[in-house]
Amino acid sequence: MNLRAETMEHIDATIPRYPHKRSAVMPLLHAVQRDQGYISNEAIAWVAGKLGLEPVNVYEVVTFYPFFRQAPIGRRHIRLCRTLSCALCGGFGIAEVLEEAFECRMGETAPDGSATLEWAECLASCDKGPVLMLDDDLHENLTEEGVRELARTIRAENAEGSDSSMTGNNS
Repeated sequence: MNLRAETMEHIDATIPRYPHKRSAVMPLLHAVQRDQGYISNEAIAWVAGKLGLEPVNVYEVVTFYPFFRQAPIGRRHIRLCRTLSCALCGGFGIAEVLEEAFECRMGETAPDGSATLEWAECLASCDKGPVLMLDDDLHENLTEEGVRELARTIRAENAEGSDSSMTGNNS
């Protein structure tokens, strides 16, 4: 497993904090995802070895929690709330705008790699819906035109080759 030195230091400092090594599985997975951008099968096997577990025990955790990703994502990560409050405020119209702007469906990555679109079950801002998370930043009270402008900005960053994304830093 090829992790940055600071990630390895963090992992090595994290494990002893737990009375049972297996309890460190989620913090280690978060560290690996921050470093690599997602959790590969190689990472699952590595974490299992590091904690003295079977890979299936780590795989169960990765597949249970939606914040762990098993595939790379685009440079920007857009998660749109689909719960009732946001849906009633126009969330599905916002989804259509995003899909059109990035030429992909929810759950997919734009062909140019600029963004990955995903649904979120709740972003805990029900009184300000519809809402989305762009990387780690919450955007509230969305309008279709505002989302079109946000998409244009993201596409322009991509065209310029800007590396302002947080891919690999999302957990």
